[in-house]
Amino acid sequence: MSKTKAEELNKILSGKTAEEILSFLAEEFNDRVALSSSLGAEDQVLTDMLVKQKLSTPVFTLDTGRLFPETYDLLDRTCQKYDIKIATYFPDYKSVEEMVNEKGINLFYKSVENRKLCCHIRKIEPLKRAFKGLDAWICGLRRSQSVTRADMQTVEWDEGNNLIKINPLIDWSENEIWEYVDRNNVPVNPLHKKGYPSIGCQPCTRAIFPGEDIRAGRWWWENPDTRECGLHKK
Repeated sequence: MSKTKAEELNKILSGKTAEEILSFLAEEFNDRVALSSSLGAEDQVLTDMLVKQKLSTPVFTLDTGRLFPETYDLLDRTCQKYDIKIATYFPDYKSVEEMVNEKGINLFYKSVENRKLCCHIRKIEPLKRAFKGLDAWICGLRRSQSVTRADMQTVEWDEGNNLIKINPLIDWSENEIWEYVDRNNVPVNPLHKKGYPSIGCQPCTRAIFPGEDIRAGRWWWENPDTRECGLHKK
């Protein structure tokens, strides 16, 4: 796989629906592509699409150890509703112990460097294990989610992981996501209705205020241009 392949796929998939993109990927990559799900509304939509098309594309998620109870409940409900198994990857306990014992349980509030260290140990390292054997990964990014995502394309070359990254919902609006959820009875996190449009780890996520950007509740104490965990770094 290469950047050139990603550019070719971008041209091939231009103008196709999210369902068509998923179907193409299943045929093109077989078992070498997977959906990385944070169990957010977008990822739940993609999971629903995969199941409805009877595609065998695997789904995995990352359990950082600091998620909301509602997120764990949603994971269980999703597996039961669709009769699927979502592979769960955990951080290395030794790395977590060392970090917490050295810097404190809530180190992420103290500096951007600390927060990125926590994200690296709890998310990036487990993600690399989840990527073993893959040539491509699917995620639910949308351009309108954040200023850090405005320039993202349907297909990109993930240089950090040497993988092709596909964003089937990149052009979808917030309204389109929720129309699909309602129309298809897709299970979603109840926190969405309590002002949490974007849900990550519990200590790093708050409800947003009226008029705020939908990602404003993630790492809210930082400047907007640093509010990524590193999973989707350009």
